[in-house]
Amino acid sequence: MYAIVEIAGQQFKVAKDQKVFVHRLASEEGDKISFDNVLLLDDNGKVTIGAPAIDGAAVEAKVVKHLKGDKVIVFKKKRRKGYRVKNGHRQSLTEIIIESIVASGAKKTAKAEKAAPKKEAKPAAKKEVKAEAKPVKEAAPKKETKAEAKPVKKAGKADDLKKIEGAGPKAAEALVNAGIDTFAKLAKMKPEEISTILTEASSRLSHLVTDTWPKQAKLAAEGKWDELKEYQEKLDGGIEK
Repeated sequence: MYAIVEIAGQQFKVAKDQKVFVHRLASEEGDKISFDNVLLLDDNGKVTIGAPAIDGAAVEAKVVKHLKGDKVIVFKKKRRKGYRVKNGHRQSLTEIIIESIVASGAKKTAKAEKAAPKKEAKPAAKKEVKAEAKPVKEAAPKKETKAEAKPVKKAGKADDLKKIEGAGPKAAEALVNAGIDTFAKLAKMKPEEISTILTEASSRLSHLVTDTWPKQAKLAAEGKWDELKEYQEKLDGGIEK
C-alpha cells in the first residue's frame, strides 16, 4: 500500500516504514505528525484518486531529525557588464519516517464537530440581527461615523515585513492577515507562534525557519538598521550559518 501526499508544498510517493526528506517542519524531533492532503491511494491494486484530496485519508509520520542538505552554488553573470555574483545555499530539511497510512476515518469526526455549531449558529444570528437592526437605524448619529473613521487611518501605518531576512511577500502577507503588521508586534512573538501562523495560511510556507525573525524585527523596530544589516549578512535564508 502506498500513497501520494503533499508535504510542505511538495508531493511524495510514500509507503509504511519509508524515510522521507522534506522541507523543514516546525515540529520538534520525536513528534508525531499527520498529513491529510492525500491525493492518491493504492491499496493492493485498488486505486483511489482524490478531488483534489481524499476525504478521510491521512499519512501519519514521526520526525526523526532536522538537518541541512548538500551545498548548492548559485552563480550569476552578465556579459560585458563586469557583473558576477557567487552564493552558496544549503536547504533546511527534516527527516521523517512514515508510520502508517490511514485510508478513511481521519477527517469524519473533525468535520462533524465543525459542522454542528454552524447549523445552530445561523438561525440564532439572524434573529439577533433583526432585533438589533431597528434601534440602530433610529439612533445612528453622524458623530459616531466620524469617530469610527479615525482608527482606519492608523491602520495604514504598517511596516514592510519583507525586510526580514527569510520572509518573502507571501509570508509577509500571511502575517499581516493575522494582525502582525509591524516590526514591534513581530518582535514580541515566539518563533513557534510565527510558524503556526504561516502553516495555517499555506502549506507552502511551513518549511520557513523563523528562529531569527523576532530578533531581526526588534532591531528594525528600534531603528537599528546598521546592526540589522550586519546581522543579516550572517544569515542564510533567515537561518544563522
